[in-house]
Amino acid sequence: MIPELGHFSLILALIAAMIQGILPLAGTAFGVRSWINVARPAVFANALFCLIAFLCLGWSFYVSDFSVINVANNSNSMLPWFYRLSATWGSHEGSILLWTLLLALWGLAIALFSRRLPDEVMARVIGVMGLISVGLTLFMLLTSDPFIRLFPAAHEGRDLNPLLQDPGMVFHPPLLYMGYVGMVVPFAFAVAALLGGRLDAAWARWTRPWTSVAWIFLTLGIALGSWWAYYELGWGGWWFWDPVENASFMPWLTATALLHSLAVTEKRGSFKIWTVLLALITFSLSLLGTFLVRSGVLTSVHAFATDPQRGLFILALLVLVIGGSLLLFAWRAPKVGTGGSFELFSREAMLLVNNVLLVVAMAAVLLGTLYPLFIDALNAGKISVGPPYFDSVFGPIMIPVILLMGVGPLVRWKDANVTDLVKRVAWCFIAALVCGAAIPLALGWHTWTFIGLSLAFWVLFTFIESLREGIRNFKGNFFGKLFKLSRAWWGMSIAHLGVGVFIVGAAMVMTYALERDVTMTPGHDVSVGEYVFKFNDVKTGIRGPNFLADEGQFTVYKNDKEVAQLSPQKRKYFSSEMPMTEAAISSSITGDLYVSMGAQTAEGAWVVRVYDKPFVTWIWWGCLIMSLGALIAILDRRYRARSRRAKQA
Repeated sequence: MIPELGHFSLILALIAAMIQGILPLAGTAFGVRSWINVARPAVFANALFCLIAFLCLGWSFYVSDFSVINVANNSNSMLPWFYRLSATWGSHEGSILLWTLLLALWGLAIALFSRRLPDEVMARVIGVMGLISVGLTLFMLLTSDPFIRLFPAAHEGRDLNPLLQDPGMVFHPPLLYMGYVGMVVPFAFAVAALLGGRLDAAWARWTRPWTSVAWIFLTLGIALGSWWAYYELGWGGWWFWDPVENASFMPWLTATALLHSLAVTEKRGSFKIWTVLLALITFSLSLLGTFLVRSGVLTSVHAFATDPQRGLFILALLVLVIGGSLLLFAWRAPKVGTGGSFELFSREAMLLVNNVLLVVAMAAVLLGTLYPLFIDALNAGKISVGPPYFDSVFGPIMIPVILLMGVGPLVRWKDANVTDLVKRVAWCFIAALVCGAAIPLALGWHTWTFIGLSLAFWVLFTFIESLREGIRNFKGNFFGKLFKLSRAWWGMSIAHLGVGVFIVGAAMVMTYALERDVTMTPGHDVSVGEYVFKFNDVKTGIRGPNFLADEGQFTVYKNDKEVAQLSPQKRKYFSSEMPMTEAAISSSITGDLYVSMGAQTAEGAWVVRVYDKPFVTWIWWGCLIMSLGALIAILDRRYRARSRRAKQA
């Protein structure tokens, strides 16, 4: 009965989405007030029915209803309850339902928390989101119904992929999808602006907080996925340039450019067309990622579906959304205007160059991701584009981005003095080079480490200079001056510092990480840099809820002093007999000590992999700091105060 209720709720959600997508847009086009007023009730109904459907699927997983094919294929009665619930979005069908639910909830959030929006703008935004919801709900009902029954019901389920039986599965997909799907909001605002012919500071002010929220979720989702892969796969890597990793990273790059472009449009009235185009591109890349994951065109640990029918449906939706929005852009953009003018050397010019470089970086990643697919589609052979390409192309593009990130806040709007700027940042540049060279000279020279650390110190020192400049005109003591700076300024600065922290972690771990792959028996030890890893013992037959594990006991010493106890596991799951490695990690501010166990040899020894990962945790702390900065920026007074301009809008 519950699965049938879920299926019926999806049908009702489709009807509500059709009303949400058609009537409000028609009402704004023909001036019918009653149709415009339908927007909020329709999006509420759509969100309610999607939520009911999702809860029905979640309940089916929770009670292990193996009469539902989706549950039988992706769960097991021995699976802990929280993994049974996370298995709700661990399948293709469930993840699409989550996608649709979050899309409806984003629309509901707009309706509830943007009440100062003019009714016509609100109707257009919600209407655009409704049309996209129609496409996704139809896709689900026609090709990916999560409630299809299995007759007779299975006695037991196949189990969730052991790789997904991890706390990361509980949080990573919802966070990532919140960011992915959230990019529909600036897309909808952009389409609404093109339809209404209104692209001004008020439009940017409406759009910017929502874009920031989606960007925060996307950042946290990518970071959590990176951390999950780092400790779960046993390779000690934090980024593999996997095609689906790239699919989430590309909209992050353009969303970052969009945030900066919105700032210019809001404050100076410039970049109007550029801002709209970035909004369209960002959501288009989110849809492209959905296509890559679910079409079967690539092989990845993230890929769900291989059904060509599903791939063709998503491709049609992709072409319709992207093609339609770009045609609308080509038609309406010339009538909108480009906005205010600015000099060649100004903050606007700096931000423009920054945005162009971010788009170029995205294009480089896109080329490396799709080129093998094109070659394969043309029957011209199979090629692989891996980390060497991405590292050599992406890295150099980001160097000027970081340089501009440091100097941009110090440049005046519209027109700036080059000589004055050089005088102010000269000490930052020299100090960054000196500090950046100190560590490589002490630990062993690596050019890329020197460049990376110099860029990180450049971000720090330009922040100090920007802070000095910001408080110069305020009266009072030092701490009093700090509180007088706007939250927008603090948010920007903290986010930039987060980038610097990230760079330190990436630069240090990529060049100074040490690893050893050895075969060991209890009682033996292995040296890795300054550390000695002693293999003490193996505990066998450790029983988990749905697995048996062998657990190694390791003690780590530094200068004959114990610094860590590590207990990696080799697990075998009952349902699949699939062996899994559970790494053991000791983390500190200066890095990680990492041990993973491989297979046992015929002689009874164990294949062991040990790592010393200096400053690797700074990668994820940097992402958290970036997200914190964006959150602080959202809390700026102008987004909460009921300003006169907002009332007039």
